[in-house]
Amino acid sequence: MSHTPMTRKPNLVGMSRKELAAALEAIDERPFRTEQVYHWLNRRLVAGFTQMCNLPKTLRQALGESFEVTDPEIVEVVRDSDGTAKLGLAYGDGTVVEAVLMAMEGHTTICLSVQTGCAVGCVFCVTGSLGAGRNLSAGEIHGQYRAIVRHAGLVGTPLNVVFMGMGEPLLNLTGLVPALDLMGETVSPKRVTVSTSGIVPGLEALALLGRRPNLAVSLNATTQAQRQRLMPGAARWSLDELMGALRRYPLERGRRITIEYVLIASENDSLEDATRLVRLLRDLPCKVNLSPLNPDLERLPGLLPPGDARINEFAATLAAAQLNVTVRWSKGQGIAAACGQLRGRLLEASARHLA
Repeated sequence: MSHTPMTRKPNLVGMSRKELAAALEAIDERPFRTEQVYHWLNRRLVAGFTQMCNLPKTLRQALGESFEVTDPEIVEVVRDSDGTAKLGLAYGDGTVVEAVLMAMEGHTTICLSVQTGCAVGCVFCVTGSLGAGRNLSAGEIHGQYRAIVRHAGLVGTPLNVVFMGMGEPLLNLTGLVPALDLMGETVSPKRVTVSTSGIVPGLEALALLGRRPNLAVSLNATTQAQRQRLMPGAARWSLDELMGALRRYPLERGRRITIEYVLIASENDSLEDATRLVRLLRDLPCKVNLSPLNPDLERLPGLLPPGDARINEFAATLAAAQLNVTVRWSKGQGIAAACGQLRGRLLEASARHLA
C-alpha cells in the first residue's frame, strides 16, 4: 500500500500585502481583514492564528484550516561569554542555517543568513567551504527574524539587523528584497545593513530600491590579482567595476558605505596594501572596518591574522589619509559565531540531530 505524503498548507509568513489579500480572498475579501492579519504577522510577529485576538474566532478557525504560520525551528542555541548567541534554525526540508544574536551597547543586533551555503568561495570564510547551497525564500528569511525576536523576547524593542550571515545577499535578491520590505514594518532601513562581496549587478539593483538599507562591502583586496585569489566568486567583477558602482550608489545625507577589510597575515596586510586601499577609497563617502581574520585551523588551514603591530600600522596609514577607520574585533569567536565562521560545528551537529 503506497503512502501519500501530507500536503502542507500555504504559509502566510513572507507574503506581501497583495499576496496576502489574494490568499485570503476566498475566506474574507474585506481589505481591513487583510490588514489585520498582515499587522499580526509582520508587526506583532505572532506565532499562530490563535494569538490574533482581534479576529473573530470563526475567522481564526477558518484561517487555520486553510493556512499555516510557520517559522524555522530553533534547534540549538550556543552562548559565548561575551553575550553573543549562535542559533541553529531548521526548515521543513531539513535545511539548517545559522544566525547570530549580539548584545551591543544600547541595542541588540541580529545577524541573518540568506543562503544555506555560499558560492563566492572567499578563502578566508568558513561558510564558503560549504559550497553554494540554496537560496532562502523571503518567508524563510523573515521567518528567521520572527523566530529569533520571539525567542529573545525582543518584540517591540529597538533592533539592528545585519545580513552578514551565511550566503551572499546580492545573489538572492528574490528572497532578500521582499524580506527587507517585511522587516521594514518593525525596523527602520537605517538600522538594517546588507553586506556584499561586491556583486555589481546586485548593487545596481539595490540602488533602485525606494527604501535602501545601509550598505557594507567586503573588499579585502587592493589589486585584481588579490581579489581573484581571495574572493574568486566576486572577482568576476573587477575592482574598477566595483569601485565605479560604489561611487554611483545613491546615499542619503549622513549615510556612508561601510568598507569591510579582513586582515590576513602575508596576504593583504602590507603597508603597500594600505596605501593602495587609500587610493581606492579616495573621495568615496565611507568608513572602514578592519577585521583581523577569525581563524579556523580545520577549514582555513594556513591562514592567520596579523600581529597587533601590523594591524596598528595598517590602521594608522588609513587614518593618516583622513579615512574614518575602526579595528573591529568580532564578537562570538568563542562559539565560532564571528564573521566568516558560520557553518560548521553547530550546522553539522544540528543536521545529525534532525536525521
